[in-house]
Amino acid sequence: MTKPRATDTSASIGRIAVFAALIVVLGTVIVPLPSGVPITAQTLGVMLAGLVLGPRLAPLAVVLVLALAAVGLPVLAGGRGGLGVFVGPSAGYLVGWIAGVVVIGLLMRTGRFTWWRSATAAFVGGVLVVYAFGIPVQALVTGVPLGPTALSSLAFLPGDLIKVVAATLVAVALRRAYPRAFADGRRVRTVSAV
Repeated sequence: MTKPRATDTSASIGRIAVFAALIVVLGTVIVPLPSGVPITAQTLGVMLAGLVLGPRLAPLAVVLVLALAAVGLPVLAGGRGGLGVFVGPSAGYLVGWIAGVVVIGLLMRTGRFTWWRSATAAFVGGVLVVYAFGIPVQALVTGVPLGPTALSSLAFLPGDLIKVVAATLVAVALRRAYPRAFADGRRVRTVSAV
């Protein structure tokens, strides 16, 4: 087994930092909801991290953001931070980000890069997996039964579908323009349209 070169490690650290920063910046786009879980653009950053960084580096970018939030920095939607966010209604969604980027990254590794694979991975990992963690925790924290909580979470779906489309478009454009940005290290000639 070969040792990773210092330049590879530096590039990985840089990618992690860039995507952590992207997730934080996208948290400034916020639509508050009465449920206590706001609509934000941060999940777009999570989707992009999974698509570009893959299953090994993307979770590190998300964990970095969550660690910064845990120490009190206002890096989450609406300038939130501190340990309180990990016991609030959105706590499950935050944990779901980690699982979601792993799933996105794994789905992207199952074959060659295509727009439809990107869209599927972003939807499955960035929406379904995140909801699977977020909805039960939101129900538990708010004391609202799981069914009504899941039903109320449908308010997020149109925005999340827009984020899936945006993440797919950005990932496809980035793959064409700068394939070296992707952590999978595979050589790319063109992005398949099929």
